[in-house]
Amino acid sequence: MSENYHSTDVVIIGAGPVGLFAVFELGLLDLKCHLIDILEKPGGQCAELYPEKPIYDIPALPVVSGQELTDNLMEQIKPFNPIFHFGQMAEKLEKLENGNWVIKTDAGTRIEAKVVVIAAGGGSFQPKKLPIAGAEEYENKSLFYAVRNKEQFRDKNIVIAGGGDSALDWAIELQSIAKNISLVHRRAEFRAAPDSVNKVMALQERGDMSLYIANIKGIKGSEGYIDKIILQEKGKDLYDVDCDMLLAFYGLTMKLGPVENFGIHFENNLIPVDTEKFETNIKTIFAIGDINYYPGKLKLILSGFHEAALMAQQAFRYVYPDKKLRFQYTTSSTNLQGKLGVK
Repeated sequence: MSENYHSTDVVIIGAGPVGLFAVFELGLLDLKCHLIDILEKPGGQCAELYPEKPIYDIPALPVVSGQELTDNLMEQIKPFNPIFHFGQMAEKLEKLENGNWVIKTDAGTRIEAKVVVIAAGGGSFQPKKLPIAGAEEYENKSLFYAVRNKEQFRDKNIVIAGGGDSALDWAIELQSIAKNISLVHRRAEFRAAPDSVNKVMALQERGDMSLYIANIKGIKGSEGYIDKIILQEKGKDLYDVDCDMLLAFYGLTMKLGPVENFGIHFENNLIPVDTEKFETNIKTIFAIGDINYYPGKLKLILSGFHEAALMAQQAFRYVYPDKKLRFQYTTSSTNLQGKLGVK
Protein backbone atom coordinates (compact mmCIF):
# COMPACT_ATOMS: atom_id res chain seq x y z
CA MET A 1 0.00 0.00 0.00
CA SER A 2 1.30 3.47 -0.86
CA GLU A 3 2.60 5.61 2.00
CA ASN A 4 0.15 8.26 0.77
CA TYR A 5 -2.80 5.91 1.38
CA HIS A 6 -4.35 5.77 4.85
CA SER A 7 -7.28 3.98 6.44
CA THR A 8 -9.17 5.27 9.47
CA ASP A 9 -12.61 5.43 11.05
CA VAL A 10 -13.35 9.11 10.48
CA VAL A 11 -11.80 11.75 8.25
CA ILE A 12 -12.41 15.35 9.30
CA ILE A 13 -12.10 18.19 6.80
CA GLY A 14 -11.00 21.20 8.80
CA ALA A 15 -8.74 21.43 11.86
CA GLY A 16 -10.29 24.48 13.48
CA PRO A 17 -11.66 24.39 17.05
CA VAL A 18 -14.80 22.43 16.10
CA GLY A 19 -12.85 19.88 14.07
CA LEU A 20 -10.38 19.45 16.93
CA PHE A 21 -13.10 18.98 19.54
CA ALA A 22 -14.74 16.42 17.25
CA VAL A 23 -11.55 14.35 17.63
CA PHE A 24 -12.12 14.35 21.39
CA GLU A 25 -15.77 13.28 21.20
CA LEU A 26 -14.99 10.61 18.60
CA GLY A 27 -11.97 9.43 20.55
CA LEU A 28 -14.07 8.79 23.66
CA LEU A 29 -16.02 6.35 21.50
CA ASP A 30 -12.87 4.60 20.20
CA LEU A 31 -13.07 6.21 16.77
CA LYS A 32 -9.75 7.06 15.12
CA CYS A 33 -9.44 10.27 13.10
CA HIS A 34 -7.42 11.82 10.31
CA LEU A 35 -7.76 15.56 9.70
CA ILE A 36 -7.15 17.53 6.51
CA ASP A 37 -6.54 21.27 6.52
CA ILE A 38 -5.18 23.63 3.89
CA LEU A 39 -3.35 25.60 6.58
CA GLU A 40 0.06 24.54 7.84
CA LYS A 41 -1.08 24.33 11.47
CA PRO A 42 -4.20 23.59 13.52
CA GLY A 43 -6.68 26.19 14.73
CA GLY A 44 -8.35 27.34 11.53
CA GLN A 45 -9.61 30.90 11.52
CA CYS A 46 -8.91 31.31 15.24
CA ALA A 47 -5.21 30.62 14.93
CA GLU A 48 -4.66 32.07 11.45
CA LEU A 49 -6.63 35.32 11.47
CA TYR A 50 -6.79 36.34 15.13
CA PRO A 51 -4.45 34.23 17.28
CA GLU A 52 -4.14 37.02 19.88
CA LYS A 53 -7.76 38.20 19.73
CA PRO A 54 -9.65 37.46 22.97
CA ILE A 55 -12.69 35.18 22.89
CA TYR A 56 -15.17 35.66 25.74
CA ASP A 57 -17.90 33.07 25.17
CA ILE A 58 -16.15 29.72 25.69
CA PRO A 59 -17.75 28.06 28.76
CA ALA A 60 -15.62 28.19 31.94
CA LEU A 61 -12.96 30.35 30.19
CA PRO A 62 -13.76 34.01 30.90
CA VAL A 63 -11.22 35.03 28.27
CA VAL A 64 -9.01 33.00 25.95
CA SER A 65 -7.11 33.86 22.79
CA GLY A 66 -7.60 31.96 19.55
CA GLN A 67 -4.13 30.46 19.88
CA GLU A 68 -4.61 29.51 23.52
CA LEU A 69 -7.89 27.80 22.68
CA THR A 70 -6.19 25.88 19.87
CA ASP A 71 -3.29 24.87 22.14
CA ASN A 72 -5.70 23.66 24.83
CA LEU A 73 -7.71 21.62 22.32
CA MET A 74 -4.54 20.04 20.96
CA GLU A 75 -3.54 19.08 24.50
CA GLN A 76 -7.02 17.67 25.16
CA ILE A 77 -6.94 15.35 22.11
CA LYS A 78 -3.38 14.08 22.63
CA PRO A 79 -4.55 10.72 24.09
CA PHE A 80 -6.32 9.89 20.82
CA ASN A 81 -3.30 10.39 18.52
CA PRO A 82 -5.08 12.02 15.57
CA ILE A 83 -3.19 12.16 12.28
CA PHE A 84 -2.98 15.59 10.62
CA HIS A 85 -2.51 16.33 6.93
CA PHE A 86 -1.64 20.01 6.90
CA GLY A 87 -1.11 22.18 3.84
CA GLN A 88 -3.53 20.04 1.84
CA MET A 89 -6.96 20.62 0.33
CA ALA A 90 -9.64 17.92 0.19
CA GLU A 91 -10.05 17.74 -3.56
CA LYS A 92 -12.12 14.66 -4.44
CA LEU A 93 -14.55 12.33 -2.66
CA GLU A 94 -15.24 8.80 -3.92
CA LYS A 95 -17.61 6.07 -2.63
CA LEU A 96 -16.12 2.57 -2.61
CA GLU A 97 -17.98 -0.68 -3.21
CA ASN A 98 -17.50 -1.60 0.47
CA GLY A 99 -19.44 1.52 1.47
CA ASN A 100 -16.43 3.46 2.68
CA TRP A 101 -15.31 6.85 1.39
CA VAL A 102 -11.95 7.83 -0.04
CA ILE A 103 -10.91 11.45 0.12
CA LYS A 104 -8.08 12.55 -2.15
CA THR A 105 -6.14 15.75 -1.44
CA ASP A 106 -4.35 18.03 -3.87
CA ALA A 107 -1.06 16.65 -2.50
CA GLY A 108 -1.95 13.11 -3.62
CA THR A 109 -2.86 11.81 -0.16
CA ARG A 110 -5.75 9.32 -0.12
CA ILE A 111 -7.66 8.56 3.08
CA GLU A 112 -10.27 5.81 3.36
CA ALA A 113 -12.87 6.15 6.10
CA LYS A 114 -16.34 4.98 7.02
CA VAL A 115 -17.42 8.48 8.06
CA VAL A 116 -16.66 11.96 6.70
CA VAL A 117 -17.07 15.06 8.85
CA ILE A 118 -16.97 18.50 7.24
CA ALA A 119 -15.83 21.06 9.81
CA ALA A 120 -14.55 23.61 7.33
CA GLY A 121 -15.92 26.76 8.97
CA GLY A 122 -16.89 29.28 6.29
CA GLY A 123 -14.95 27.28 3.73
CA SER A 124 -11.31 26.52 3.05
CA PHE A 125 -8.56 29.07 3.29
CA GLN A 126 -6.93 29.46 -0.09
CA PRO A 127 -3.85 31.54 -0.90
CA LYS A 128 -4.25 34.87 -2.62
CA LYS A 129 -2.58 34.56 -6.01
CA LEU A 130 0.22 36.69 -7.40
CA PRO A 131 -1.54 39.54 -9.26
CA ILE A 132 0.66 39.31 -12.34
CA ALA A 133 -0.62 38.45 -15.82
CA GLY A 134 0.55 35.01 -16.90
CA ALA A 135 1.69 34.00 -13.39
CA GLU A 136 -0.41 30.82 -13.47
CA GLU A 137 1.89 29.22 -16.09
CA TYR A 138 4.66 29.14 -13.46
CA GLU A 139 2.56 27.69 -10.64
CA ASN A 140 3.88 24.46 -9.07
CA LYS A 141 7.01 24.63 -11.23
CA SER A 142 8.75 27.75 -10.00
CA LEU A 143 5.95 29.76 -8.35
CA PHE A 144 4.54 28.39 -5.11
CA TYR A 145 2.07 29.52 -2.45
CA ALA A 146 3.16 26.99 0.17
CA VAL A 147 6.22 24.90 1.00
CA ARG A 148 5.50 21.19 0.83
CA ASN A 149 8.96 19.89 0.00
CA LYS A 150 11.70 21.97 1.53
CA GLU A 151 14.44 20.16 -0.39
CA GLN A 152 13.24 21.38 -3.78
CA PHE A 153 14.44 24.85 -2.75
CA ARG A 154 18.00 23.77 -1.94
CA ASP A 155 20.73 25.71 -3.77
CA LYS A 156 18.19 27.91 -5.56
CA ASN A 157 17.85 31.65 -5.97
CA ILE A 158 14.72 32.08 -3.87
CA VAL A 159 12.54 35.17 -3.77
CA ILE A 160 9.87 35.34 -1.07
CA ALA A 161 7.09 37.90 -1.40
CA GLY A 162 5.06 39.05 1.59
CA GLY A 163 5.34 40.64 5.00
CA GLY A 164 3.48 38.30 7.34
CA ASP A 165 4.54 35.39 9.51
CA SER A 166 4.61 32.85 6.68
CA ALA A 167 6.89 35.00 4.50
CA LEU A 168 9.37 35.81 7.24
CA ASP A 169 9.34 32.36 8.83
CA TRP A 170 10.14 30.67 5.52
CA ALA A 171 12.76 33.28 4.66
CA ILE A 172 14.51 32.41 7.91
CA GLU A 173 14.01 28.65 7.47
CA LEU A 174 15.18 28.45 3.84
CA GLN A 175 18.10 30.82 4.20
CA SER A 176 20.39 28.03 5.34
CA ILE A 177 19.82 25.89 2.21
CA ALA A 178 19.29 28.55 -0.47
CA LYS A 179 21.93 29.73 -2.91
CA ASN A 180 20.56 33.22 -2.43
CA ILE A 181 17.42 34.40 -0.74
CA SER A 182 15.55 37.67 -1.13
CA LEU A 183 12.52 39.01 0.70
CA VAL A 184 10.22 41.42 -1.16
CA HIS A 185 7.59 43.49 0.63
CA ARG A 186 5.78 46.62 -0.47
CA ARG A 187 6.56 48.52 2.71
CA ALA A 188 9.18 48.55 5.46
CA GLU A 189 6.70 47.53 8.17
CA PHE A 190 5.95 43.83 8.68
CA ARG A 191 2.94 42.01 10.13
CA ALA A 192 5.03 39.19 11.57
CA ALA A 193 6.10 38.33 15.11
CA PRO A 194 8.73 40.77 16.43
CA ASP A 195 11.25 37.97 16.92
CA SER A 196 10.94 36.98 13.25
CA VAL A 197 11.37 40.59 12.12
CA ASN A 198 14.51 40.89 14.26
CA LYS A 199 15.95 37.70 12.78
CA VAL A 200 15.29 38.86 9.21
CA MET A 201 16.93 42.22 9.88
CA ALA A 202 19.96 40.48 11.40
CA LEU A 203 20.28 38.23 8.33
CA GLN A 204 20.11 41.26 6.07
CA GLU A 205 22.74 43.14 8.07
CA ARG A 206 25.10 40.15 7.84
CA GLY A 207 24.55 39.97 4.09
CA ASP A 208 22.87 36.56 4.31
CA MET A 209 19.60 37.86 2.85
CA SER A 210 18.51 40.65 0.52
CA LEU A 211 15.52 42.82 1.40
CA TYR A 212 13.63 44.77 -1.25
CA ILE A 213 10.95 47.30 -0.32
CA ALA A 214 9.22 47.07 -3.66
CA ASN A 215 6.36 45.60 -5.65
CA ILE A 216 6.60 42.70 -8.08
CA LYS A 217 5.67 44.02 -11.50
CA GLY A 218 6.41 41.05 -13.73
CA ILE A 219 8.10 37.73 -14.35
CA LYS A 220 10.72 36.74 -16.90
CA GLY A 221 11.05 33.09 -17.81
CA SER A 222 9.84 30.34 -20.11
CA GLU A 223 8.05 26.98 -20.03
CA GLY A 224 6.97 27.50 -16.44
CA TYR A 225 10.40 28.30 -15.05
CA ILE A 226 11.32 31.74 -13.76
CA ASP A 227 14.66 33.41 -14.57
CA LYS A 228 14.06 36.82 -13.07
CA ILE A 229 11.36 38.87 -11.39
CA ILE A 230 10.76 42.51 -12.18
CA LEU A 231 10.59 44.86 -9.18
CA GLN A 232 9.75 48.51 -8.76
CA GLU A 233 10.33 50.70 -5.77
CA LYS A 234 8.00 53.62 -5.23
CA GLY A 235 8.76 56.39 -7.72
CA LYS A 236 11.70 54.54 -9.26
CA ASP A 237 12.47 52.59 -12.42
CA LEU A 238 11.89 48.87 -12.92
CA TYR A 239 14.76 46.48 -12.24
CA ASP A 240 15.39 42.72 -12.34
CA VAL A 241 16.35 40.27 -9.59
CA ASP A 242 17.60 36.73 -10.28
CA CYS A 243 15.03 34.13 -9.28
CA ASP A 244 14.73 30.36 -9.66
CA MET A 245 11.90 29.89 -7.17
CA LEU A 246 9.25 32.43 -6.14
CA LEU A 247 7.23 31.95 -2.97
CA ALA A 248 4.26 34.31 -2.67
CA PHE A 249 2.63 34.74 0.74
CA TYR A 250 -0.04 37.38 0.24
CA GLY A 251 -2.46 36.02 2.80
CA LEU A 252 -5.49 33.81 2.54
CA THR A 253 -9.05 34.12 1.33
CA MET A 254 -12.08 32.00 2.22
CA LYS A 255 -13.68 29.87 -0.49
CA LEU A 256 -15.84 26.77 -0.40
CA GLY A 257 -13.36 25.00 -2.65
CA PRO A 258 -13.82 21.46 -3.99
CA VAL A 259 -16.12 20.47 -1.09
CA GLU A 260 -18.82 22.24 -3.09
CA ASN A 261 -18.53 19.48 -5.72
CA PHE A 262 -18.84 16.48 -3.37
CA GLY A 263 -22.53 15.98 -4.17
CA ILE A 264 -23.63 17.40 -0.83
CA HIS A 265 -26.68 19.66 -0.84
CA PHE A 266 -25.83 23.34 -0.30
CA GLU A 267 -28.13 26.29 0.30
CA ASN A 268 -26.64 29.79 0.23
CA ASN A 269 -23.14 28.33 0.59
CA LEU A 270 -24.15 26.39 3.71
CA ILE A 271 -24.90 22.70 4.24
CA PRO A 272 -28.37 21.93 5.65
CA VAL A 273 -28.27 19.29 8.41
CA ASP A 274 -30.67 17.72 10.88
CA THR A 275 -30.43 18.65 14.55
CA GLU A 276 -30.38 15.08 15.85
CA LYS A 277 -27.04 14.03 14.42
CA PHE A 278 -25.95 16.85 12.06
CA GLU A 279 -25.89 14.58 9.05
CA THR A 280 -26.03 15.98 5.51
CA ASN A 281 -28.29 14.71 2.74
CA ILE A 282 -25.73 11.94 2.20
CA LYS A 283 -25.59 9.13 4.74
CA THR A 284 -22.34 8.94 6.76
CA ILE A 285 -21.32 12.49 5.80
CA PHE A 286 -21.76 15.09 8.54
CA ALA A 287 -21.31 18.86 8.71
CA ILE A 288 -20.55 20.67 11.96
CA GLY A 289 -19.58 24.23 12.80
CA ASP A 290 -20.07 27.37 10.75
CA ILE A 291 -20.44 25.55 7.44
CA ASN A 292 -23.79 23.96 8.38
CA TYR A 293 -27.30 25.34 8.67
CA TYR A 294 -30.46 24.40 10.57
CA PRO A 295 -33.32 26.44 12.05
CA GLY A 296 -32.03 28.44 15.00
CA LYS A 297 -28.37 27.98 14.03
CA LEU A 298 -25.92 30.22 15.89
CA LYS A 299 -22.42 30.62 14.45
CA LEU A 300 -20.61 30.15 17.72
CA ILE A 301 -17.71 27.87 18.61
CA LEU A 302 -19.70 26.47 21.55
CA SER A 303 -22.52 25.53 19.16
CA GLY A 304 -20.02 23.62 17.06
CA PHE A 305 -18.83 21.75 20.15
CA HIS A 306 -22.41 20.63 20.85
CA GLU A 307 -22.83 19.55 17.24
CA ALA A 308 -19.59 17.54 17.41
CA ALA A 309 -20.85 15.61 20.45
CA LEU A 310 -24.11 14.56 18.79
CA MET A 311 -22.39 13.80 15.49
CA ALA A 312 -20.00 11.44 17.28
CA GLN A 313 -22.87 9.37 18.67
CA GLN A 314 -24.18 8.62 15.18
CA ALA A 315 -20.69 8.11 13.75
CA PHE A 316 -20.17 5.37 16.34
CA ARG A 317 -23.28 3.56 15.09
CA TYR A 318 -21.93 3.62 11.52
CA VAL A 319 -18.42 2.46 12.43
CA TYR A 320 -19.54 -0.13 15.00
CA PRO A 321 -23.02 -1.25 13.84
CA ASP A 322 -22.87 -4.40 16.00
CA LYS A 323 -21.86 -2.66 19.23
CA LYS A 324 -24.18 -1.12 21.78
CA LEU A 325 -23.61 2.58 22.38
CA ARG A 326 -23.37 3.16 26.12
CA PHE A 327 -23.59 6.76 27.30
CA GLN A 328 -20.95 7.58 29.92
CA TYR A 329 -19.73 10.63 31.84
CA THR A 330 -16.03 11.47 31.93
CA THR A 331 -16.46 12.48 35.59
CA SER A 332 -17.49 8.99 36.70
CA SER A 333 -16.51 6.50 34.00
CA THR A 334 -13.23 4.71 34.74
CA ASN A 335 -13.33 3.46 31.15
CA LEU A 336 -13.31 6.99 29.71
CA GLN A 337 -10.78 8.17 32.29
CA GLY A 338 -8.52 5.32 31.23
CA LYS A 339 -8.68 6.48 27.61
CA LEU A 340 -7.75 9.98 28.75
CA GLY A 341 -4.91 8.74 30.91
CA VAL A 342 -6.53 10.10 34.05
CA LYS A 343 -5.58 8.36 37.28
